[in-house]
Amino acid sequence: MMETQTLSKVDLADVFQRQQRKALQLKKSTAQERIARLLKFKEAVIANIDNVYEALYKDYKKPKEEAFETDSVIVEIDFVTDHLEKWMNPQAVPTPEDLGGEASVSKIILEPKGVCLFLTPWNYPVLLTLRPLVSCLAAGNTVIIKPSELTPHSSKLIKEIIESVFPKDEVFVMEGGADVASELLDLPFNHIFYTGGTRVGKIVMKAAANHMASVTMELGGKCPSIIDDSADFADAAGKIVWTKFFNCGQTCITTDYILVSENRKDEFIAHLKGTIEHMYGVDGPGIESSKYARLVNNNHYQRVKRLLDDALENGATLVTGGKTNDEENYISPTLLDNVDPDLAIMKEEIFGPLLPVLTYKTLDDAIDFVNQRERPLGLYVYSKDKVAADKVISSTTAGGSVINHTFMHYMSPYLPFGGVGNSGIGRGNGYFGFMDFSNQRPVLEMP
Repeated sequence: MMETQTLSKVDLADVFQRQQRKALQLKKSTAQERIARLLKFKEAVIANIDNVYEALYKDYKKPKEEAFETDSVIVEIDFVTDHLEKWMNPQAVPTPEDLGGEASVSKIILEPKGVCLFLTPWNYPVLLTLRPLVSCLAAGNTVIIKPSELTPHSSKLIKEIIESVFPKDEVFVMEGGADVASELLDLPFNHIFYTGGTRVGKIVMKAAANHMASVTMELGGKCPSIIDDSADFADAAGKIVWTKFFNCGQTCITTDYILVSENRKDEFIAHLKGTIEHMYGVDGPGIESSKYARLVNNNHYQRVKRLLDDALENGATLVTGGKTNDEENYISPTLLDNVDPDLAIMKEEIFGPLLPVLTYKTLDDAIDFVNQRERPLGLYVYSKDKVAADKVISSTTAGGSVINHTFMHYMSPYLPFGGVGNSGIGRGNGYFGFMDFSNQRPVLEMP
């Protein structure tokens, strides 16, 4: 286990003050200067691709086939650097006649928010730290990052990558646990970017309120996949199984539960079961497998196992999977039928390899079921009927949605990513991430 870095309050305050001073300089930086920094950052990411694979495997046996976290970071850098000059240009807007009309000049300029704090997660530690960092740096901010202590090898590597590119008055990585996060939250940051659970998100928001800092909250929630009767069941099952059990189910925007019509449930479950057993084996991948990630630690494993045990003890049916190993933090890909909506598994975000299937009588019932719960980070509809799919989208609210797939919207730099209500605040990716880290400052020049 690596040693945890600590800083005294005096040292941390010094880093923060240096970043405040540097933020004033970076505010005046040109697009070309920011692009140069991002391209240097890209070189460091590319140079460490193999190290990322190794760190993720050491942290929770994440297989190389699922450890391509750097790909999206590189795509993001390329996209942002291609468009940044245009985004930074002041936007001219009309001036009302009573404010001078054509004799006046109205424009909107974008300026950095200042010194930002990143509190980043363990489930995709490299991706979910470095991809939003691209937007933050493109907007001209300075940043202090606290990566998750639950993935120490990845956190150490993130620190090494950052230190190879940026001086600490621009970007600084501070490793540590909850005590370090608490110390950081005492500082008057201008913007806080947090990815994680809602419970801690509320703590972060309260701390931000003390300094009137703006926030971006990428949280989670129970993301449904609604299967319309017109859907291609084999295709839907394949996509849901792949995205659900990728990273051992530890993906905030993957399917948390399935809603399928009563009349077609058995048929769809057969497709899901067949797909799981084809991809992972009838008995699951097994504890010796190097191709299947583990739950990140024993506490998380025990929490997910309790959800499974509670469901089975209260009437849920085990269709396939359910194999567990305490020493390996291993739970095989698990499919559950006859799940009571009042059970804990349907009240907590699962964040593990358990997939409950519930039924509805009519599509309106499915829509009502979703709307009676917290607004999800993602909502997915599988349907060949455009009218039915559009009805689900227009009748519900979610952070993002995909029709006939799960979570692929996150991959597009042209689409905003984020939650709504309990699942998050703010937007990332491409232009939307750049705007999230920018202050839109109106300027009116009158004669």
